[in-house]
Amino acid sequence: MTTDRDLHAHLIGQQGSRADLNTPVLVLDADALDRNIAAMAALVAAKGITLRPHAKTHKSVDIAKRQIGAGAVGVCCAKIGEAEALAAGGIIGILVTSPVAAPRAIERLAALAATAEGLIAVVDHPGVAEQLQSALAAANANLDVIIDIDPGIARTGVASAEAAVTLARVIAASPNLAYHGVQFYCGSQQHIESYVERRAAIVERTAYLQSVIAALSDAGFAPETITGSGTGTHRIDLDLGIFTELQAGSYVFMDKQYLDCDLTGEGGEPPFEVSLLVDARVVSANHDGLVTIDAGYKSLSTDGGVAVVQRGAPETTFFAFMGDEHAALIAPGIGTQLNPGDPVSLTVPHCDPTVNLYDSYHVVAGDTLVDIWPVSARGRAR
Repeated sequence: MTTDRDLHAHLIGQQGSRADLNTPVLVLDADALDRNIAAMAALVAAKGITLRPHAKTHKSVDIAKRQIGAGAVGVCCAKIGEAEALAAGGIIGILVTSPVAAPRAIERLAALAATAEGLIAVVDHPGVAEQLQSALAAANANLDVIIDIDPGIARTGVASAEAAVTLARVIAASPNLAYHGVQFYCGSQQHIESYVERRAAIVERTAYLQSVIAALSDAGFAPETITGSGTGTHRIDLDLGIFTELQAGSYVFMDKQYLDCDLTGEGGEPPFEVSLLVDARVVSANHDGLVTIDAGYKSLSTDGGVAVVQRGAPETTFFAFMGDEHAALIAPGIGTQLNPGDPVSLTVPHCDPTVNLYDSYHVVAGDTLVDIWPVSARGRAR
């Protein structure tokens, strides 16, 4: 099977080689990436708290190393498979943010705890905590755990302060588990476009979090770590001052979902740059107001709206999916302006699932390919 390196390794370092990439291709602007990493690191450091960015966004050992090099204490992973892949690449301080409950997955988590430095996992059910204890004892391993608190979407997390205290007692009675704190991730609030409305929603949810923390503290389980937040609410959460660490992830790339949000409440330009793009090419141009490109459902996520043309076509161009392999770019006269083979660059609708469609990042400096990084945890759904 031909790999991205087979296709493109010879282009690394050649001036203007981005134009010669086979499309569709996942492109990463190295300078914009590093500026985003530095900007978030500075924001968090100024508040005296830590950053454990979510690697479900990038699934990349190379990017995780850059984040840790800029001051992050580790990274978050959504699933045990992601954690295994990043740990194998030398990443330490991994927090698994989704409950691990399947028997085989619990065994894998216990095995990883025996070898991965600084591994942490969330739990949200006493029965799972007891199964983890048994697996860890069999593996002769210990594990720091975080109690996941449901922020109101009924996806994961304990559903009440009383349930949090009950779970904390089970953890305390488990010799191979160590209670480390709480997680509170308000996922449904991250993409509220209005800053004022998003802040009001987070203030209300933070009050609930404080009530759970108070109950835990009264029972003797004051959390050392309070982890959560995201790119959409990072400024609000920093101002409210409840979290001891942030899990923001998409800031490294930015996508249409977050570009549509006022992240700072100040208007103007977003605080982070678009660093992730999909480069495509025109494959058909036989109509005046429409051209077809080679990037469809298999190349771009579909859950965050549609892609936006960043360069290569008029600013007024509308993107429309046309099937698995194709999309249309629609604008007056576009069929007379673009020809088959012409390149276009797209800002992705939702970065996390888009990245999962590709094997590699094609890292560029300007218009020159400078490296190819694997999407290390691609497809790690388990």
